[in-house]
Amino acid sequence: MKWTVLSDNRSNDCCLSTEHGLSIILQTERHKILLDTGASDVFIKNAQLLGMDLNDVDYIFISHGHSDHAGGLRYILEHNRQAKVIISPDAMSGKFFSKRGNLHSITTEWPEIDDTRLLLVDQTCEIAEVLHVIAHIPQIHSMPKGNQNLYVQDAHGDYIHDDFRHELALYIDGLLFTGCAHSGLENILAACPWSVHSVVGGFHLRDGQETEEELAALTQRLKERYSETRFYTSHCTGDHVFDVMKSVMGEQLQPFCAGTLITAEK
Repeated sequence: MKWTVLSDNRSNDCCLSTEHGLSIILQTERHKILLDTGASDVFIKNAQLLGMDLNDVDYIFISHGHSDHAGGLRYILEHNRQAKVIISPDAMSGKFFSKRGNLHSITTEWPEIDDTRLLLVDQTCEIAEVLHVIAHIPQIHSMPKGNQNLYVQDAHGDYIHDDFRHELALYIDGLLFTGCAHSGLENILAACPWSVHSVVGGFHLRDGQETEEELAALTQRLKERYSETRFYTSHCTGDHVFDVMKSVMGEQLQPFCAGTLITAEK
């Protein structure tokens, strides 16, 4: 399998655009899957620059309802007429807000999706051969502290802390895609019953949230419990956080950015 980062906060190529968003194209022997769609059409423009065709994508996976991961969905649906869209019904029905700075909406404006293409997932299941979606991730371990500024609006119009029931993770052929890992990296890994050789996505560990001691302890647990797993991150993982984790995990932890191409063995 191989995967290429189409949209991210960072880039290794001055020709590629960046944004606060994430989109990755994953190609396996059986499937071509778009993992999130970033905040806009940046991922499509970058795909064109990279010589990648998105018209033959067969699945579009949306990890959660925030606009930096699903804002580009409307654009890919204009280009691709057959891919099925995997998403939580709680993502589509929720109203999401951030209180970082001024209160602002981070809700996705969902395009119309034909019922024959929409796969609403509210429990862990196998979507297709070797393609699994993990839903309603149990909160056994601590959640990222960066979640404290993220809210949903309830039926009464009140803002309540987001419990991220709308977040999904995707597993295929040993690769686990975390999206933003709002549910917590350890919780997502614990909810995955299959062997994982690669973890890919944001970790939602923002600079200045977890203490140095908490980061070091988390990283040490990951290194010990998942010693055969390689971790790739960017987007919502802070630069300082990455440096702290890298000092413990070494080559087991790698960064990615727009333009990164990784070929992984099973």
